[in-house]
Amino acid sequence: MGSNTVFLFFFVGFAVILTYAGYYTRRWIADSSDFILAGREVSLLINIFGVAAIGYAGTSIALAPGFAVSFGFWGSMAWSGIYSLGGLAMYGIIFANFIRKCGAQTLPEWLEMRYSPNVRLLVTITTIFGLTGIMANNVVSLAATVAGYAGWPLWVAITLCFMIILLFSFFSGLWAVTMTDFIQMILGLIAIPLFVLALVSKYGGGEFLSASWPGSDIWTAGFAGAKLPIFTFKYPSVLTFIILFAAFLVWGNNYYWLRVASCRSERTAKMSFVWAGLILVFIIYVPLALIGLYAAAANPQLFAPVGKLANVAAYGYMMKSFGVMLASFLLIGALAASISTAATAHIGATSTAVRDIYQRVYKPNATAKELLMPSKVILLLLGGLTWLLSYYPGGPVYLFAFANAWLGPPAVLVMLGIVWRRFTAMGAWWGILIGMGTMAVLTLLELMKIYSISTIMHVGVAGLFATLIPAVLVSLVTKPKYYGETTWNADPAAGERERVEITDFDHKVLELLRFGHESMAEITDALQVDSRVSNACIERLDRGGYIKRRALWGANFYAIDITEKGIALLPKLSDKEAEMAKDGLKPLYLKVLRLSGKSPEELPQLAKEEGLPSLVVASIISHLVRKGYLVEKGIWRRLIVVTEKGRTILNKYA
Repeated sequence: MGSNTVFLFFFVGFAVILTYAGYYTRRWIADSSDFILAGREVSLLINIFGVAAIGYAGTSIALAPGFAVSFGFWGSMAWSGIYSLGGLAMYGIIFANFIRKCGAQTLPEWLEMRYSPNVRLLVTITTIFGLTGIMANNVVSLAATVAGYAGWPLWVAITLCFMIILLFSFFSGLWAVTMTDFIQMILGLIAIPLFVLALVSKYGGGEFLSASWPGSDIWTAGFAGAKLPIFTFKYPSVLTFIILFAAFLVWGNNYYWLRVASCRSERTAKMSFVWAGLILVFIIYVPLALIGLYAAAANPQLFAPVGKLANVAAYGYMMKSFGVMLASFLLIGALAASISTAATAHIGATSTAVRDIYQRVYKPNATAKELLMPSKVILLLLGGLTWLLSYYPGGPVYLFAFANAWLGPPAVLVMLGIVWRRFTAMGAWWGILIGMGTMAVLTLLELMKIYSISTIMHVGVAGLFATLIPAVLVSLVTKPKYYGETTWNADPAAGERERVEITDFDHKVLELLRFGHESMAEITDALQVDSRVSNACIERLDRGGYIKRRALWGANFYAIDITEKGIALLPKLSDKEAEMAKDGLKPLYLKVLRLSGKSPEELPQLAKEEGLPSLVVASIISHLVRKGYLVEKGIWRRLIVVTEKGRTILNKYA
C-alpha cells in the first residue's frame, strides 16, 4: 500500500471521528450560551485537555524542535516553559478567578465594563482579525505539509481542513471544539512520545546524541554553537519570549478568556490552566525538543546556517525517516495539533463577533435561544472569509503577522485594569490605539521591506512600550472611574456615597444579593444580560451605598454583598421567606435542590418546563454549590449530587 493511500485512510478516519464528535454533542446545545460558552459547564479534566490542545499547535510542532536545533535543549525549553508555565499556568493563577467571577463572556465585553464602549468595539474588530489570522496560518501551514507528503493539490488540502473544522463546529460550537480537542490531545499524547521512542529505537539514546551533536554543548548551544540570548529586545531571546508568548499571546487573547469563562467554577478554571501547562511541558514539549536534537545530530549538515533547510522543518523531515504507517500517523498527529488550535481560534472569533458586535449593536434584547442560529451563521461566514483569505497572496501570512499587533496591547489593558484602579478609560483608549497603530505600521513596513525595526527590537517590544507609556501618562492626567479616586473606600460606612436614582433592574439585582448571590457572574447569568448592563447597575448601587464590594482590585472587586441600606430598599419578606433568604434559597432553588437528589435527567426537564436558559441554570447551580448544598461531578455533562448539608436543608423545608 502506497504512502498516499495509507495517509488517506488515516485522514478519512480522523475526519470522521471529529465530525461525529461534533454531531454527537449537538444534543447539548439549547441556546447560544451553550454554543459559544458550553453553558459554563466544562469540567476540570476536559478543560485541561482543551487548554493543552491550544498549546499543542502547529506552531509548537515547528518552534519547539526548531529552537532545539538552533539553541540546544534548554533553548527550546526556555521557549516552551515560558509559554506553558509563564503564559498558561500564570494565567490560571493570576487571572482565572477574576475572569470567572466578573461574568464577562468575552475579553472585549470586560473591556467595556472596565473602560468604555469604544475600547470594546476596537478590540472586538482587531480580535476577530487576529484570531482569523491564527486560524488561517495554522491551516495553511499544515495543509502545505499534507500536500507535500500526500501529493495533493494545496487548495484541496486547505479546503478539506476548513471543511472538517466548520462541519464539527457548526453542530455544537464550543462543545464540539471541546470534544474534538479532547480527542486530538489524546492523539498528541500518543504520537509525540511515540515519535521519540521511534527515534531512540532507530538511532540510540543519549549516547548517540552526545557523540553526534556537532555543537559544543547539547544542553545550552545549538548544533552550530549558537546560544539563546537572555536580556535583549531582539527576537529570539528569553525576554522577547516572555513578552510575546506569555503576555501577548495568552493574556490578551480572547480564546483563553473563553476557556476560563466556560468552566464550572473559579477553581476549575485556575487548576485546568496550571495542569495544562505542566502536561504540555513534560509530555509534549520535552519530546518535541528531543526530536529537534535528533534531527540536528543525525543530519549535522542539513539545517541553516550550515545547510539550507529551516530549523522549523525538523519535525517534518524526521517524520519521513520512518515507514509509511508510522509516518502517516505522525502526520495526523501534526494535523491534529493545527486543527485543535485553528478551531479554538475560530470559536474565539465567533464568540466575540456574536457577543460584542451582533448582540451588542444589532440585537441587544435577543434571548440566548434567538441568538443560536445567528451564532451558527456567523461561524460559517467567518470560516468562509478565512478560507478565501487563505488563497490570497500573502493573506494568512499578513493576517498572522498582524495578529500579534492586534492581540498584544489588550494584554496591557487587562493587567493594568485588574491591579491599578486609577487606570482610566482615556488611558486605555489612547494606549491601545497608539500601541496597535504602532505595531501595525511597523509590521506593514517590515512586510513591504521598507523598514525593519527588528535590528533594534522585536515589533512586539515596540508595541509594549507604545501601549504602556501613553496608557499610564494619559491615566495620570485624566479622571478615573469613581472607585479609582483616592478618597473612595470599599466600605460605605468609611467613605462618601452619592444620591442615585434606583431602577427596576436595580431592584432585581438587590433581590439576588439578598438571597445570597455574590458574584457578578451569577448576577449577569441569572438576569440574562450583557455585562455592561449588570456592571452599570452594580456601579450605581455601589455609588449609592446599597452594596459593598469586597475589594477595590483583583477578583474580589466582583464579589458583592448587599448592605442594610440595600435591604431596606426591598419589600419586607414573610417569616418563611426571610428564613429561606438566610439559607440562600428561593422556591425555584429549592425545587432544583429536590430534583438534584433524583435522576440526572430531572434537572434538564425542569429547565425546559420553566423556560430557563442554560446560564440561568448555571447561576443557580453555582450558587447552591457555593452554599454547600450541592457538588458538581461528571466529566462531560454536569452531574449534581446533594450533600449532607443539602439534605438537611431539604428536610428543613419538607
